[in-house]
Amino acid sequence: MRPDRLALVAAFLLLAAPAFAQSPKYHLGRSPTAAEISAWNIDVLPDGRGLPPGHGSVAEGRAVFADNCAACHGDKGQNGAADRLVGGIGTLSQHNPVRTVGSYWPYATTLFDFIHRAMPFTAPESLSPDQVYAVVAYLLSLNGIVPDNAVLDANSLPKVVMPNRNGFVAANPKPDLP
Repeated sequence: MRPDRLALVAAFLLLAAPAFAQSPKYHLGRSPTAAEISAWNIDVLPDGRGLPPGHGSVAEGRAVFADNCAACHGDKGQNGAADRLVGGIGTLSQHNPVRTVGSYWPYATTLFDFIHRAMPFTAPESLSPDQVYAVVAYLLSLNGIVPDNAVLDANSLPKVVMPNRNGFVAANPKPDLP
């Protein structure tokens, strides 16, 4: 197909797709209930919006990590079969950077969100919010980001400043444009 016709077909499909997708004549599905939306809406934003109530300490996190995470990530988050979680701070500009929670992740809230939704690998979403806060506190402590006696919750977690907080800001590729 010629490029101009391909563009025309693509434009038609983009404009027509909403009409087909929203057509009531198929009578498929239903609108979700408020409870269903609430159960699905578990994402946490970088500023902390979406964090659930709860709290967890480094000491509690050490135990939860040993029971649920160490099999894949190693006893201290460094020597397991899965991704390394500890160390690497200051290596991102090197030829072989070590991308870990401490060196690469820009927000501690993103760590909470990932663990809460996707971990442990064999049983995602099985940890309670208190357990997730505890694991996050433990990992941040292992990376030297929070003290060994830290207790994290929805108020304190967004205030944690990660070493790579500003590392995801790209230079303006077109500095001549506002």
